[in-house]
Amino acid sequence: MKKLLIISIISISFNSFSQSKFETNKKDSEYKFKVLKDLEATDVQDQGRTSTCWSFSSLSFFESEIIRIKKERHNLSEMFIVRNAYLGKAENYLRMYGTFTFGPGGAFHDIPWVIKRYGIVPEEVYGGLNYGASAHKHSEMEAVVESAVKALAKKPQNGKLTPVWKNGIEGILDAYLGDMPSNIEDYNFTYKGKKYTPKTFSESLGLNMEDYISLTSFTHHPFYSNFVLEVQDNWALQSSYNLPLDEFMEVMESALMQGYTFAWGADVSEKGFGYRDALAILPEDESTIKKSGKDSKRYNEAGAERISNAFNSPVKEKLISQKDRQIAFDNQETTDDHGMHVTGLVEDQNGTKYFIVKNSWGESNEKDGYFFASFPYVRYKTLNIQVHKDVLSKDLKKKLGIK
Repeated sequence: MKKLLIISIISISFNSFSQSKFETNKKDSEYKFKVLKDLEATDVQDQGRTSTCWSFSSLSFFESEIIRIKKERHNLSEMFIVRNAYLGKAENYLRMYGTFTFGPGGAFHDIPWVIKRYGIVPEEVYGGLNYGASAHKHSEMEAVVESAVKALAKKPQNGKLTPVWKNGIEGILDAYLGDMPSNIEDYNFTYKGKKYTPKTFSESLGLNMEDYISLTSFTHHPFYSNFVLEVQDNWALQSSYNLPLDEFMEVMESALMQGYTFAWGADVSEKGFGYRDALAILPEDESTIKKSGKDSKRYNEAGAERISNAFNSPVKEKLISQKDRQIAFDNQETTDDHGMHVTGLVEDQNGTKYFIVKNSWGESNEKDGYFFASFPYVRYKTLNIQVHKDVLSKDLKKKLGIK
């Protein structure tokens, strides 16, 4: 009885904290949120001046999965993923005779791709700041490694690649991000008093990379099939399962209510993406929203100031159909901008629901790095999500051919 009482007190305290933390989007706002679900996540990180949101968001998702599965908290190394993904990108680029994607961007499924091949390490073991900075800045590294790979694609040495070309790319990455042996089994480290390799550490986390899937919703491929999503950063040509839009949204909401978070890939270039105001909305009348200045730190204007009463008081939002969503993707109005981590669900005073989103731009807004994305915004601007396959119903798994 005492144990149950203690658990109840802890639960009440946690729920009260969640409600207080997410009761509105910012100071003096008229938005009033009721928390429907708030799942555990690790601390907000900062990707700095890099295009590595895909690594930060997906690893944040897996950190929440470790909490769910093993009740353990770990800060995993984003740059370990970035470093090893670059090797895969270089191989693919050269196999495609230099006509394929190569760059700093990536996709959620790059994380399972790396972990299955190389394992993973904690942040404290591989911080990726070998160039003397206190925050991630990759412009120089990107320029150097891209130049090297493009030069290799021309096969300057008698029309052939030497057997040591990969050592050269690894040398560049090691110089900027930190040394790593070519044979990953030779990489030994101690963490919390135990000795590991990246692969044995990965095995200790309780994650099975085969359990994680990518879902999307577009009409240029059949529903309930899987296809390679046609975005530039999908360099590994990995597939997503295709659902009708209403089912896609149901899976997202159901996942959270079942206790699962998910990684969220979306377009954040809309006027209604007001990160500083901790809101991503889709007002019927977007002409009321004005942008002020730029946010060059993020390589785009996603973090620029928005000026509109829509961020202070709920407004009517657009009704988005499957057709609207497809037209925006086909016209390249919906682009593969940013990866984030959805950790919860709230509802405003008018009954509109919003996902609680953890970003990777540091604690740089009024919600300490979190914001709220309305269901209309998510219906319209989501590219794909990464989630555990067990959030799907038995019938849906059967339709998709997932065991």
